Amino acid sequence: MSKTAKKKGRVFVGLSGGVDSSVAAALLKEQGYDVAGVFMRFWGEAGHRENGCCSASAEAAARLVAAKISMPFYVLDVEKEFKKKVVDYFLRELKAGRTPNPCVVCNPQIKFGLFLKYALKMGADYIATGHYAKIKKAVKNAKPVCKLLAAKDNKKDQSYFLVGLKQRQLNKIIFPLGDYPKSEIYNLAMQWRLPYRQGESFDICFIDDYQQFLKKYLKMKPGEIISPTGYKLGQHQGLSLYTIGQRVSIGGPGPFYLIKKDVKKNILYVSNNEKDLLQKGMQVGEINWLSGQSPKLPLKCAVKIRYGSEAAEAIVAQQGSQVSVIFEKPQRAITPGQIAVFYKGEWVLGGGVIE
Repeated sequence: MSKTAKKKGRVFVGLSGGVDSSVAAALLKEQGYDVAGVFMRFWGEAGHRENGCCSASAEAAARLVAAKISMPFYVLDVEKEFKKKVVDYFLRELKAGRTPNPCVVCNPQIKFGLFLKYALKMGADYIATGHYAKIKKAVKNAKPVCKLLAAKDNKKDQSYFLVGLKQRQLNKIIFPLGDYPKSEIYNLAMQWRLPYRQGESFDICFIDDYQQFLKKYLKMKPGEIISPTGYKLGQHQGLSLYTIGQRVSIGGPGPFYLIKKDVKKNILYVSNNEKDLLQKGMQVGEINWLSGQSPKLPLKCAVKIRYGSEAAEAIVAQQGSQVSVIFEKPQRAITPGQIAVFYKGEWVLGGGVIE
């Protein structure tokens, strides 16, 4: 790596010890930034498994990477805030019969919220992470604006998880990996001999066994499983253990799919007809438009209803404090509590919570 590049500014990199954040830090150093690594300690149950992104071994790997790159290393303890803002939110939503996405809450409040405040206080000009996404500076109505774009590597793109970010955050963030395919990241790590931690981070970083975690923190109340016509098919073990679209075992001819939850009556509705999972539209609340203001509605755009799903063409229109989304083609298993993200090409317009 170059040692003579002119410094462009001070950047604090969220360093997890994994290959992505390690290469992100090395790339910034190579580009001439004054780089420091910051490891964030999140909340985890005592004795739970070695979490991919915030375990003791992850911290040790992050320290080794920082030493290899010759940059300062700091530890930011956000366990208390993470428990309150992410874990407690996750449990509240599940208790209400919804299926939350904790990463979409963690990013604006913790990874790009508390971390950004800490970095600026410590004298940083920017923060950076190993997320696969891009930020482009533009001008809208004679005012500068930061656009969030999908990454070049479609399979690794993480722009969906960043839909909660604000302009003040986007203006201070650098995503070094946005134009790189994952394969090239591994090549760079090998070229620079970075001692990164092997393996990928887990989907929900604070959970080992999903069902055991929920049974420990939420009171499970068994209830009836009923067909759309009202026929009793069996008994469930607690609404929070199930999500829309999943297969539900009832011991009879199937497969049966969960199509609806009735929280008040503690009932799961299932069907052996997958067409019952299809919906033409949905309501979306708690909208965040990344530009800072709503585009002109109604608007034709592509909408993702979950991470990993294909974006589907739809019309988004204002409906009170929420928006309505009407798809060109019915979508499978639209799930309350999940995040809907609106795209115009590779540009992330905004998104919100599916009602």
